[in-house]
Formats: sequence, C-alpha cells, structure tokens
Amino acid sequence: MSRRRMLQGTLGGSLSVMLSRQPLLAAAAVPAGPPAARPARAKSVIQIWLWGGPCHLDTFDPKPEAGADYCGPFTKPIESKVSGIRINELLPVLASQADKFAILRGMTHGINAHETASYVMQTGHPAGDRIVYPSVGAVVSLFNGRAAGYQGQIPPYIVLTEPQGRFSEAGFLGSRYKPFATGGNPAKTPFAVEGIVAEGIGEARQRTRRDLLHRLDTLGNEVPKHPAVAAMRRCEEEAYDLILGDGAKTFDLNQEKAELRDKYGRSTFGQACLMARRLVELGVPYITINYKGWDTHKQHFQIMRRQLPEMDKGVGTLIEDLAGRGLLDRTIVWWGGEFGRSPKVLNESPWNGGRNHYGKAFCSMVAGGGFRGGQVLGSTDARGEEVATRPIYPWDLVGSIYELMGIDTAATLPHPLGLSVRVMPGPDDQLKSGGRLHEIM
Repeated sequence: MSRRRMLQGTLGGSLSVMLSRQPLLAAAAVPAGPPAARPARAKSVIQIWLWGGPCHLDTFDPKPEAGADYCGPFTKPIESKVSGIRINELLPVLASQADKFAILRGMTHGINAHETASYVMQTGHPAGDRIVYPSVGAVVSLFNGRAAGYQGQIPPYIVLTEPQGRFSEAGFLGSRYKPFATGGNPAKTPFAVEGIVAEGIGEARQRTRRDLLHRLDTLGNEVPKHPAVAAMRRCEEEAYDLILGDGAKTFDLNQEKAELRDKYGRSTFGQACLMARRLVELGVPYITINYKGWDTHKQHFQIMRRQLPEMDKGVGTLIEDLAGRGLLDRTIVWWGGEFGRSPKVLNESPWNGGRNHYGKAFCSMVAGGGFRGGQVLGSTDARGEEVATRPIYPWDLVGSIYELMGIDTAATLPHPLGLSVRVMPGPDDQLKSGGRLHEIM
C-alpha cells in the first residue's frame, strides 16, 4: 500500500469514527429499566430552569400588604383566571392560563449556595453522601428513552441552549446520559444547532463534504461489508439524516407561522419555548430550557421589568399552545430555579435594591402531565420569609414527576461500582418531607 493510499484510508476511517461518536446518535443500547410503579400519565417534561433563582414575591406569591421593603414597586398583583389566585402584575398571559397550572408556594430546602441548591433541585437527592446522582433528565432518559422504545432521531434529553455547568447532569450514569446541548440561538435564522446546522454552510456544501468523505474512505470502500465498517456507515447515515433530512427541519422555526413566533416573543427564551413544543411533538422525553438572568443581587426591579414580560410571553404561550394542540395532558411543564430571592429588599449599598439567595421559602409551578391546574399548594407567612403550610421539598416534587412519568421511585439505578442506589430517597433516609404532591395529581 502506498503512503498516499494509507493516508486516504486512515483519514476516511477517522472521519467515520468521528461521525459515529457524535453525541446525537446514542448508538449504544441502554439498559432496560424496571417496570413502572403506576401507569404513566406524562410522556415528556419541559423543564424551564430560571438560572439564578426567581423571587417568589415577584412572581407567583405576591405580598403587597408586606410593604415596599418587601414587595418593592410591585404593589398591584393581578387576579388570575382562577378566582382567589393573584400573581405579579407583569404576568398577564400566565394569569389568563392559571386554570392550567398549579403554584407550589411551599418550596423549601434551606440552601443558599447555587451549586448545592441546583444539584438538590435537579436530582431530588440531598447533597453530601459522596454519590453524584443523575439529574431528572438523565433518569427520564434512562427509563423512558431508548430502553422504553423511544425511536426518535433527536436524542431523548435536550438542553436549550447550553448546560449550566453547576453540576453533572448525568452523575454516575455516565456520559451516555448527558443531555445534548443545542448551542446556538433559536431566535436567529438559521438556528445553528451544534452538529446539525452550521451557520454559513448550506445543504449543497454539506452534500459536497459528504461526497469527499466517501472518496477519502478508501479502506471502507474496499471492505464495505465488514461489520465495523457497516456499523460506522449506519452511524454516518443517521448523522447525515439529521443534517440533511428531517432532523434539520425540526430545528427550523421558520416552519412556524410568524404570528405564533411573535406571540411566544422573538427573544432567545421565547423561541426556545416554541422549540421545546416542537420537540414534544416529536416525542422527545425531556427538554430543559436554561434561562439565564435571575441572579439579581443588584438592580433587581429594573431587571424584573425586562425579564418578567419576556418570561410571561414564553411560558404563558407555551402552556396555551400545548393545551390547544392536545399535548398538555401528556406533557409536564416544570417552572422554577435552584432557590428564591430574599423577601426583604436590600436597599443599602452596594445592593441598591437587590435580592440575595434564599432557600428557606420559594415557589415553583407545574402544569400538565397529570398535575391539576388552578391549584395552589402550600403557603408562606405574611412577608414570604417562612413556609407557613404544606412544605414541599425537592424530593417531594421530583418524586411526583417520576410517578407521573411512570418511573418506579423505589427502583435501583445502575451504579458503576455495583452500589444499590434508589431512584429516589426512601423512608430509611429520614429526610424532612411534606410527601408527594398527590393533592394535585
């Protein structure tokens, strides 16, 4: 074999291997999960993660009677579609959809550090026992992804658009269960999804690249029926089907009506919400929207006047759109962050009207997938500083989501060291708990 021919074969084989290792493909089989503990109500979850922590007083638990030191300029909460449920005055779209979601005003864990609070909220396990648990998305991907018969081109666990980096989403389950982070900006045309859509490279150029790959892959061309070569070719076909086939169309938001895109809001977040709905239509089990901008130590109210209307349009329209398409009954929408913000406004320097981290009392919101709308679960005291009734801990909420997804919370997870690790903490763990959210399930 000449040096040139050897180089061609090596390069072609390397390119094929590179394609076969794309995280989108999930070529390896996943272990089968245990049977579900109860029939699944939900098939998908859209997790709207407010990165940094939203303030309950300024969203779903307003306290105008507490005075300006607590409510700031938000003194006129609005009545929602459900009598007796008031929310922030800058959330009119969500107010019109209040019959479809439940507000969890009793959220608590007492942690004020971003990393630890994010880990606890995203895994449903307390920190500190030296086991790095997987996130909810990774667990859903294990039990309700490929092993449960999900055959979609798109991976079963998607993050729009970038990971937080505050914890390991896959935990001890390993890289196979890491989410596919799209990168890019869904508000731009095209939405340049990493590994699928490349800005400035059209379909014709992609096909030319593929032809070049085939010409260089001399070794593969000589032994096309070899099992290893055949496997790599199958992976290549799947990869290019995403790039040139229906996969790329999935991420093309220009296929949606302009009026609907406007309704969601032409922001990165609004278009991410629309993208999440499209992924649910394809049956993707778990989608996380990582929504930055909620760590408001300074200029809190100036930021809220920009952020709340954007969030309202995106989330309110998403819930309305899912319901209108008959998708809400099988889709859980989970809104929340790692903790809340301090109820008392920090008017002194250097904060000048900010709110700090607050894990003692905060709120979340859930809709669809078996959660009953038009409900409020739990309450805080007159100033929003303490949970007054029906505390809800992270494991209470996460366990309830698993139940609605048909995942047995007493099942064990495949630990690489053979440890017996449950999906959720059990009675022997002796954790504080308000119990699963059966009042609204």
